[in-house]
Amino acid sequence: MTAARKPPSDQDGFFWKTKKMEEMSPAEWESLCDGCGRCCLNKLEDEDTGEIYFTDVSCRLLDSCSAGCKSYANRFDFVPDCVVMTPEKVRTLTWLPPSCGYRLVAQGRDLYWWHPLISGDPNTVHEAGVSVRGRVEGTEEAIPDEELEHHLVQWPGQLPKRARLKRRPKD
Repeated sequence: MTAARKPPSDQDGFFWKTKKMEEMSPAEWESLCDGCGRCCLNKLEDEDTGEIYFTDVSCRLLDSCSAGCKSYANRFDFVPDCVVMTPEKVRTLTWLPPSCGYRLVAQGRDLYWWHPLISGDPNTVHEAGVSVRGRVEGTEEAIPDEELEHHLVQWPGQLPKRARLKRRPKD
């Protein structure tokens, strides 16, 4: 019995298709981040089931307008428990959004049309409705931990319809 053949990809030949994650240069690795900011949202874990729930409350360093970190190079000075994405973590973290470039590459899947490596434009992640832009209620500094359960949201674990399209929509 032969294995099912994967459909051809128009991304064959790109570094994320030809290299193992561990072989990527630091610049290549960093470029897999689509800049959505979803991983910078606070999450709650059910102690009994281990299930992860997203909130609309962000890390204090997240700029909710750009969906980028206000101090990426120095983030550990301010947020010591900020997660560094590594190939091992990407393969094991259950809370990475389904749209995450790291997650897609780890699964051998293509990047979406709106990923900056495909579109050539860092704003398409916002255009596709994937980023946290305009969806953050506040930062962890403004919203106390005991109120986080009142800020649970499902959208970070979902992929908007527009983002699922095969190509950039023509407006």
